[in-house]
Amino acid sequence: MGKNYKILIVEDEEELLEMYKTKLETEGFDVYIASDGDAGYMIAKSSLPDLILLDILMPKVDGYTMLKKLKQDESTQNVPAVIFSNLSQKEEIEKGFKLGARDYIIKTSITPGELVERVKGFLEKYKK
Repeated sequence: MGKNYKILIVEDEEELLEMYKTKLETEGFDVYIASDGDAGYMIAKSSLPDLILLDILMPKVDGYTMLKKLKQDESTQNVPAVIFSNLSQKEEIEKGFKLGARDYIIKTSITPGELVERVKGFLEKYKK
């Protein structure tokens, strides 16, 4: 994709985290990882990624709380976040968008390859 885009994945399931990290790195992305919203927020603040893939249900700090913190912080408020969760209820999706998510991807409905294509499309659209 040209520029080495930085992607932060915040996910508490270790196997998924490693799988998506490997897949995105293979495609040339610089990938940062965190297993809870607190660590994810700190990494987002220090690395200012081009995109955050954010799970909702996590220990310590959940994805909604992290998203809220990102949007309230001047240094991270413009970092685009895409919720990447298995929660597929309409209320959950609406809540994500209301808190500032740019997209909402349901994990079970997408393959790792499709996720990479969505990430590339998102970055092409928003990072020109």
